[in-house]
Amino acid sequence: MCKLTYDADGAKRRFVVTSLPSCQVIPSSLYADYYCPRGDMENRIKEHQLDLFSDRTSAHAFDSNQLRLWFSSVAYVLMQALRQHCLNRTELATAQLGTIRTKLLKLGAQIRISIRRVLIAISSACPCQTVFATAYRKLQSLPNTS
Repeated sequence: MCKLTYDADGAKRRFVVTSLPSCQVIPSSLYADYYCPRGDMENRIKEHQLDLFSDRTSAHAFDSNQLRLWFSSVAYVLMQALRQHCLNRTELATAQLGTIRTKLLKLGAQIRISIRRVLIAISSACPCQTVFATAYRKLQSLPNTS
């Protein structure tokens, strides 16, 4: 199958070679329904391995490696929920987890703890402060399930 697209750079050709018989799949939907979701899943696996370090299973004990994988998986679920619920309609709505981690979570900040509250002071020159404020407001508006 060949898919042709045109944009400002001109024609782009994509070829998909498959062993699926044409009676099982409609050739016109092969690229969108089979090939693109597979590529997207490969990207999610790559995010899990590279951005959340799930490929670091270098401990000698099985239990230690399993715990590391669990931590990476919990981090993935939390980051995915943050992206879906708090970062929609922002510049990081479709960003990869590594980008969200670098731009939004790895910030230099001053933390002050008092009796009643925790104050986090971020620099006024922070490039993603509007996204951070939007995510914070959306987190505050999520229903409390406890």
